[in-house]
Amino acid sequence: MPSPSGSVDANGVTLPDPGGFDAHTHMDILGLPVDGVLEAARALGIGRVVNVGCDLPSSRWSVSAAAEYADVYAAVAIHPNETSKIDDRRVEVLVELASLAASPKVVAIGETGLDYYRDWSPRSVQREWFRAHIEIARAAGKAVMIHDREAHEDVLSILDEYAPWPPNRVIFHCFSGDAAMAARCAEAGYLMSFAGNVTFKNADSLREAALVAPAELMLAETDAPYLTPVPHRGKPNSPAMTAYTIRYLAELKNLDVADFCATLQATGAQVFAW
Repeated sequence: MPSPSGSVDANGVTLPDPGGFDAHTHMDILGLPVDGVLEAARALGIGRVVNVGCDLPSSRWSVSAAAEYADVYAAVAIHPNETSKIDDRRVEVLVELASLAASPKVVAIGETGLDYYRDWSPRSVQREWFRAHIEIARAAGKAVMIHDREAHEDVLSILDEYAPWPPNRVIFHCFSGDAAMAARCAEAGYLMSFAGNVTFKNADSLREAALVAPAELMLAETDAPYLTPVPHRGKPNSPAMTAYTIRYLAELKNLDVADFCATLQATGAQVFAW
């Protein structure tokens, strides 16, 4: 299928009002001064970022950064690939995550979920941790931010155990499904967050999913420092690059960029309550 060029020049990247936000990033992995990362993001119209934990140290870092910077919000969790490393401390770790979740600028529990691609943790252990994260999210009244890699059916099945969900409380981070999966998520009211890989030449399936996803159930993210969008693929990603993905999605869906930004902002305000 044809795809947008992704060739927006530097002068045409900055998003129009009301701008956008990065729904999922890892500034702690970037290793750059946070002030500079946020300044670069603001210059392209990205006014907020959600920094996402993958283990206890990165979750603590996210909470600390959110407390220090007005533009930063946090998500806390144990990534599914990390669960077997600390399964012997499960109760202790979950207690701390629940405590972190109570922090006022923690807006989601994530990234949690299932990863059957790398399969670094036993699938049964991943599923147990996923359910535990969901329970923390529901008790805290926060969204759940899902890492789903080659595990669609099990992720959807576990989510069904906790249905019905409040509107826009389930986020499929770095959405990796096809059009059929997007339709199932839309029917359930789940949010689909698209990263820079939707701009890749070989990402026809993701583009088809983005076309199926209703605009009001979409988010945009970087997953920085990974998945840098075209035309900067191959370079380190950063929250500023969300602007490229937002413009790309708007062009793909034949939407006015400002209108799409307004829709994203309304969705973000609902799901993250900022």
